[in-house]
Amino acid sequence: MPKGVVVLGSLNTDFVLAVPHLPRPGETVAGGSLATHPGGKGANQAVAAAKLGAPVAMVGRVGDDSFGRALRRSLIGAGVDVSGVAADPAAASGAALILVDPQAENAIAIAPGANAQVGQADVERALSLLSAGDLLVLQLEIPLAAVEHAGRQAQRGGAQVLLNAAPAAPLSDDLLRTVDVLIVNEDEAASISGLAGEQAGRELRRRGASAVITTRGSQGVVVEGERRIGLPAHEVTAVDTTAAGDAFVGGLAAALAAGANLVTGARLGSAVAAAAVTRHGAQSSLPDRKELLRITGLDWEAALAQAGTATHTR
Repeated sequence: MPKGVVVLGSLNTDFVLAVPHLPRPGETVAGGSLATHPGGKGANQAVAAAKLGAPVAMVGRVGDDSFGRALRRSLIGAGVDVSGVAADPAAASGAALILVDPQAENAIAIAPGANAQVGQADVERALSLLSAGDLLVLQLEIPLAAVEHAGRQAQRGGAQVLLNAAPAAPLSDDLLRTVDVLIVNEDEAASISGLAGEQAGRELRRRGASAVITTRGSQGVVVEGERRIGLPAHEVTAVDTTAAGDAFVGGLAAALAAGANLVTGARLGSAVAAAAVTRHGAQSSLPDRKELLRITGLDWEAALAQAGTATHTR
């Protein structure tokens, strides 16, 4: 049986606008049609893992509004347990405005809404869903105090802690020491460590993270644990990179839950991210196993079996 995955994080409604180019400061750009999608880093990562067969529970906050109800429905449709998603009567659901250019690059601004109210009660709900050996997946779109408390308590309970340090924020060594796998892109790694390139990952491990995975877009990923290993990216035609990072984290979590080692998990996460960028939207772009095979040629179960890990079909 696979391990459980509990995601403590954000839920947002994404308002996505295609633009001819990302606007410069002070510039107004005429865009195309406005699309609305369920999103939020936490929710995206939960959906990504669930669609690949992992047993996933989501913990977070939405407003007591139509957007919040739609966000819950999207998670339920993907097979995610939403018993830990609270409807906050005092806050609106979170929202993100996403501009996407023809090269699939994006710029994102977020109104946190109910996500900013995630606190100790939500952390306790997440911890109640965890057993020893399960995975707790965290990001930084909720208050840092909640992330720190969850990391400490999950570590004490024997769970594995995955932290996607996005958006970048200063992280204490105490928090990093609770992290089994830290996932960052190159900009986030540099911002948090104060260093660039290979030095950034080494510094983050020195400060306490057991392993660091740095995503590098079309240049692949770098896994830094007992040794440093670079993995190439899949070659695809990208149309929207909005969910690339979340797809990677969700794919990695699902693979680790199935028993994969870190390198195999990163390889599978890269394939999931590659599949996601070929389609528009956040959660709507996330592939299941059949779609992953069709888009990237990667057979999820075969890859796990080849790596000597147990597989599971929901």
